[in-house]
Amino acid sequence: MAGTGLLMLAACAGTGSPAVRLAAGPAVTPAAPATPGVTATAKPTGSPAASPSPSPSASIGESEGTLRVLALQGRVEYGGTSTKVDWVTPYEKRTGCRVVALDRVRTGEEMAARFEDGSYDVVSPPPELAGALMAGGSVAPVDTSLIEAYDDIPGWLRELPGLRRKDEVYGVPYLWGVNRVVHGGSRDGARDGGYDGPGDLYTTSPVAIRDDPLSIADAALALAGAGRDLDVSDPFQLTPAQLDAAVGLLAERDGPDRVYWKDPVEVVRAVAGGSVRLAQAWPYHADLFERAGRPLETFGKAPATGWADSWMISAAAASPNCAYKWLDWMGSAEAQRWAAAWTGLAPANPEACTGRARHVCDVHDARDGKRPEGVFFAVRPSRDCGGVGGECTDYADWAGRWKALVK
Repeated sequence: MAGTGLLMLAACAGTGSPAVRLAAGPAVTPAAPATPGVTATAKPTGSPAASPSPSPSASIGESEGTLRVLALQGRVEYGGTSTKVDWVTPYEKRTGCRVVALDRVRTGEEMAARFEDGSYDVVSPPPELAGALMAGGSVAPVDTSLIEAYDDIPGWLRELPGLRRKDEVYGVPYLWGVNRVVHGGSRDGARDGGYDGPGDLYTTSPVAIRDDPLSIADAALALAGAGRDLDVSDPFQLTPAQLDAAVGLLAERDGPDRVYWKDPVEVVRAVAGGSVRLAQAWPYHADLFERAGRPLETFGKAPATGWADSWMISAAAASPNCAYKWLDWMGSAEAQRWAAAWTGLAPANPEACTGRARHVCDVHDARDGKRPEGVFFAVRPSRDCGGVGGECTDYADWAGRWKALVK
């Protein structure tokens, strides 16, 4: 079942609606802070020192009855695409919380607009939006003692800067992935298809590149790998000179034969149809072609970028108890097993790496819970270089440069 979501999306040509209302009902006006009603217990949490939790621990209070959810397309399924794919109903049965709205969007930009206008209890934002929500106080710190499976998630994921602010946790890790450069095989019979490495994505045409300002980080990595004197220690925190160089590399071979993709279906089609030579893709894209008898080549363990999806609670959640129960469910092995098998992304909880998700975990080398080597996980670019000091460019700079490039 691994990657089933993409295969079905390709078959349907992306006709599914990105926003789904599960049940009609009156608009909910936030009437409670994102602090759950709790019942104190004497049970210790066992959380490591790096991820402190309140002591004594607490249990989540009574359900408010409804929950409103905002996520990226494909990250949550309720049986609408396939009756066999549904990890919303088990949550409702276990908690007594009815998901009255499940709104799904394709980009972080769409999500930001929807989150600002809507009354959501929980949100699963991409890294660039997660940083803005934390900085703006739009999401609340999470009491990790209320998340039963939190300690099952590897420390490297729990401690990602994109999910924390200072000493507080804001995001419970859900799924993660890696951006790789793939190509269709040998060119002139040479090793690695005649390509030198991931940097060839920017010096060859036609190619497919992910349509996201954070793709600038991949270009910065390529420059660092080419021996340019840029001193890039974190491709998501770039000085003005580094940003100029990365965007310059992207612009060198830009043209009408370059594909900028937003939907995974687009890159699969481009590679399958032979309209591109190289593509920025994900491990499970390559796996789809492998299982179809058309294996793709990658560049091994070359440095790459990645990202982690997480679940966050709105600071103005109308149903904070149901929100905590959602985070608790989405952190569980059962829910993440469904999500990984459907999306082809690695589950944050290695306990999910069985059954239908086993193959997905193998593709990502995720079963042992170790951090993938050479992968820089995305954070929102910031002026203070991620809090380490210096003068860096922020996400607005990146977004502006990307918009000028991708016209």
